[in-house]
Amino acid sequence: MEYVILAVVIAVVAIGAITGLVVSGRRRKELDKQGQAPTLTAPAPAKPAESGTAQGAAAPPTASGATEAPEAPVEVPVEVPVEEPAVEEVRVEEAEAAPAVEVPEPTAGRLVRLRSRLSRSQSTLGKGLLALLSRDHLDEDTWEEIEETLLTADVGVGATQELVDNLRTRVKVLGTRTPDELRGLLREELVNLIGPDADRTVRSVKHEAGPAVVLVVGVNGVGKTTTTGKLARVLVADGRKVVLGAADTFRAAAADQLQTWGERVGAHTVRGPEGGDPASVAFDAVKQGIADGVDTVLVDTAGRLHTKTGLMDELGKVKRVVEKHGPVDEVLLVLDATTGQNGLVQARVFAEVVDITGIVLTKLDGTAKGGIVISVQRELGVPVKLIGLGEGADDLAPFEPGAFVDALLG
Repeated sequence: MEYVILAVVIAVVAIGAITGLVVSGRRRKELDKQGQAPTLTAPAPAKPAESGTAQGAAAPPTASGATEAPEAPVEVPVEVPVEEPAVEEVRVEEAEAAPAVEVPEPTAGRLVRLRSRLSRSQSTLGKGLLALLSRDHLDEDTWEEIEETLLTADVGVGATQELVDNLRTRVKVLGTRTPDELRGLLREELVNLIGPDADRTVRSVKHEAGPAVVLVVGVNGVGKTTTTGKLARVLVADGRKVVLGAADTFRAAAADQLQTWGERVGAHTVRGPEGGDPASVAFDAVKQGIADGVDTVLVDTAGRLHTKTGLMDELGKVKRVVEKHGPVDEVLLVLDATTGQNGLVQARVFAEVVDITGIVLTKLDGTAKGGIVISVQRELGVPVKLIGLGEGADDLAPFEPGAFVDALLG
């Protein structure tokens, strides 16, 4: 009996083994038919679907109708080329970043265009005198009022007396006094006092010794650096090539300001270290002007008090050092027209240190003392060459006696 049971067990085990082999063989054949037999190498990455199927979508069903799980995508590193900006594009950007060079307003006729800026002086000097001279009877009280009007306008004592004497004589000879006759009479006398024949040209033309050298001098607060920048615009407008010298080394802001003025008209600015020797900067500016072949070198000197002997001596040193290159063609004294007679005191001291060749009157638009033009010329014996009539970049105008008097008389 035991042998029979053992034989049955052995038979069952044998049948199970044979059945497993048969099933395994069938399964292998099915896989071979479907092309999914396992391989030892990793499968190649699947190509993206042409229809644009999104990554992670379900895989298509197999021939047997079963849906297989999608294979994990194989990440392949892709090198993305970095495009460098073209050289021409960089140059264009740099060119756009550079400040544009301005074209200054022509100087011819500037004073005529700016005549409205003289309205305050016009009401005091021009219209005031015309109103007094138009009275039916010119008695002594009226002539005293005329003298007072002229003195108030800073014409000066000597010039006032000369003008009143001439007017008295001519009014007696004239007899009748129509408004037009009085205006013509007053215009003629004022122009004669100012001096119609004086040479008011700013000497800025290059000569054999090199570029023309212009020193700009004056006390603190008269707008000297701004005037130098505006003068550069005047010269550029007249066709001159200019180099600027920032010899005001005591104020870094002055050098920065002058350089900004120069960049606006394409003029090179020579500057030195803050607190450096002003004479050295002026010397280097003229040297640069010679090398560049420019027409004019404008040197902005440090503002100084006319009562400080040391500072005034330093100004004389600047002029002497510059003259090692050649002669100084112009020394322009900048005066604030609103200072009146105090400006004449300043002018006298500067004239003793350096030979003043011309005067620049600034802030003439903000004063009722237009007569300062007459008195400062008579005091120094040098002409007013430029006048400032506003804060605009092109509000510095060459001085023309006839146009100036016409503006005063309205």
